[in-house]
Amino acid sequence: MSNNKPTNKSYTLAELAEGMSAELTQIITAVDTLQFASLSGDCNPVHVDENYAANSRYKKRIAHGLHGASFFSALFGTQLPGEGCVYASQNLQFKRPVYVGDIVTAKVTITSINHVKKMVSFETKCFVKNKVVIDGKADIFIPKK
Repeated sequence: MSNNKPTNKSYTLAELAEGMSAELTQIITAVDTLQFASLSGDCNPVHVDENYAANSRYKKRIAHGLHGASFFSALFGTQLPGEGCVYASQNLQFKRPVYVGDIVTAKVTITSINHVKKMVSFETKCFVKNKVVIDGKADIFIPKK
């Protein structure tokens, strides 16, 4: 459940500038976690089994790291840069666990633009309670208009 509606805006390369950013906020629900497990095939009990998770280092169920990271793709495809863009690369560092029930804010910020390659580089971060839980960088190809 997102509190940020996708804008479905498409920026041209000429309209983009360093420092532009977009974000979305979403609650990680128990249902979302089970659906992500089903979709990805990652049914690790630390994600899907309350009893198992209670005895883990985390003491309760955690969301899949790539569930949070998938919010970056949503931002790229619907807000910045928008329709038609394609991932070239993404690196990720998982700094803290995201628990079922956490509210996650994903933010992408343009760090550089390569006009020749039609590629834009981004800083990508997810936050829970103003703490970075996922940190990374992404390169995105911009479609020809």
